[in-house]
Amino acid sequence: MSMEMIAPAWMHSQVTAAEYESWSQQQCAGIEIVDGMVVVSPSASKRHNRLARILANALDACAGPDWNADGDFDVRLQDVPLTNRRPDVVVYRADTIDVTPTRPEHVLLVAEIVSPGSETTDRIVKLDQYARAGIPFYWRAELTPTGIPVVYTYVLDPANRKYRDGAVFTGLVKATVPFPVQIDLASFA
Repeated sequence: MSMEMIAPAWMHSQVTAAEYESWSQQQCAGIEIVDGMVVVSPSASKRHNRLARILANALDACAGPDWNADGDFDVRLQDVPLTNRRPDVVVYRADTIDVTPTRPEHVLLVAEIVSPGSETTDRIVKLDQYARAGIPFYWRAELTPTGIPVVYTYVLDPANRKYRDGAVFTGLVKATVPFPVQIDLASFA
């Protein structure tokens, strides 16, 4: 076996929260930590990033002064074993902008854009993880062959920490929860 085929040591052992916090921003870019193990995410497509930006900008504009919407930063779902997810869009309490790590209690909504290779993770795994963490709203955007995304919304049932299906939007997102927002997805194509 050649040296190029040997996986780095960090791929064989769990990362603790303390170890992760000692890493640079560059080391943390493009990865998530799930049950203490590093999961490498491929770079997103321009279409994926554009949709994330459109959703984040619209949510940010409608969220009011108590909430911000951004993306591509860690949300610490649990400390042991360490689980950090990096949602495409996060609506979080404005007064926690300088608090690190961002925790589920800081978050109102997360949105994921499904990409080739992330279907199971975004549709099933993250849906369950975000619900168990107590994040009130989850949106999943699917890119379609027509070019017009479909957005599936979910609302947390806090009693059993599971999401129930919310509205499904194609062309125009006209959501009333967690706050009124209107997003024209027909212009995305």
